[in-house]
Parts: sequence; structure tokens; C-alpha cells
Amino acid sequence: MARLADVLERVNLVIGNTLCWAALGMLLLQFVIVLLRYVFGYSFIFLDEGVLYFHAAIFMIGAGYTFLVNAHVRVDIFYAKASERAQAWIDVFGHLFLLTPALLVLLWFSWPTVRGSWAILEGPISVGGIPASFLLKTLIPAYCVLLLVQGAAALIRDIARLKDTPA
Repeated sequence: MARLADVLERVNLVIGNTLCWAALGMLLLQFVIVLLRYVFGYSFIFLDEGVLYFHAAIFMIGAGYTFLVNAHVRVDIFYAKASERAQAWIDVFGHLFLLTPALLVLLWFSWPTVRGSWAILEGPISVGGIPASFLLKTLIPAYCVLLLVQGAAALIRDIARLKDTPA
């Protein structure tokens, strides 16, 4: 089972490492936009939307990686003071009854919109923008799937932690 968790985690690890370059791309694009606007007096809507696309991709696709490296926001009331076994039980409960159902509901309700957007190859958000809103909407199911993959890996590891820690 640990091998399966490793394979599942590798997906988000590769994506997370790749997204570091996307963050650099977003930074450089924003620099070009500022340079063009304030030095040369030019403005292009598709470049502004490019920053939006980068930003959305980094946060939506990077959520699984954030979960992998345990950098997500955690509301910690009892967790930090709990034993390792209690933490594993809390995590198992969270994965099975909070994370998974919420992501499945989001996936279920977003899919018709994404499918419809792809069916018509939905155009730009603004006139003169990037003619690919369907790609932006595709980030929603990608977000769900990548978090589900990471949730499955974490669940496997938490079950192993429960088996390895004494009661």
C-alpha cells in the first residue's frame, strides 16, 4: 500500500515542482505588462488574462501539492495536542467524511459547465482576451481530481499510521 501512496504522491510532486516554473512565468509576464504599460504606453488584454490564467493554474492545480507538503490551512483546535494515533483518526475522518464528499460534489456540479464550455470551445473572458475560457474552467475538475489523488495517498498513509501506533 505504501507503494501506491508513493505513486499517487509522485503525481502531485511532479506537478508542484513544475508549477514553480509557472510562478516564474507569471512573474515575468506581469513584469512585461508593467513595462509595456508604464514605459511604452501599450496595454494588451490577452496579457492581463495570461496572468489570470497563470494565477488560477498555480492555485488550483497546486492544491494537491500543498496538501502533500502539509502547507494547507488547518484549523487547529485539538489536533496539535492529540496523540499520533488520535491525529491519524482525525485525518482519516477528515479524508473520508469531509474532503472526499466535498470534492465529489464540486466535481459533480462543475462537470456540466466544463463539458458545455468545451463543447463550444468557449472564447475569451473579455474582448481581445485569450480565446480559451474552457481551459480556465477545466481547472475546477483538475483541482478536484488532484486533491482526491492526494487525499487517497494521505488516507493510505494514515491507515498505515493507525496500524503502526499502539492503541
